[in-house]
Amino acid sequence: MRIGELARRTGVSERSLRYYEAQGLLRAERTPGGHRDYSEAAVDRVVRIQELFAAGLHSSRIAQLLPCMRDTDGGPSAIATPRLVEDLTAERDRIDGMIADLVRSRDTLDEVIEAARES
Repeated sequence: MRIGELARRTGVSERSLRYYEAQGLLRAERTPGGHRDYSEAAVDRVVRIQELFAAGLHSSRIAQLLPCMRDTDGGPSAIATPRLVEDLTAERDRIDGMIADLVRSRDTLDEVIEAARES
């Protein structure tokens, strides 16, 4: 599929898809005319990339993790290592810390709002 179709199917801009390719996160074959041609698997790959970005990972980290994640058959990748589990656990712990910080901030704001209402 061409880049425009991939963009429509994933909701990701063509510019972002080009960035993913430049960062080694996404691959495209080239047609004889030089156009990008993505496989059907690219849709799932882009969704996974978006999920990892949403989790707060940077493109260089995503590039390290993607090859170790599940293969297309759904089984664990042959190159996944215990180090991957450690790295992903650390990322999850970092996100949990950010959530806890946000909850504390929200609780503080709730207290201030309640105090302002009572005034």
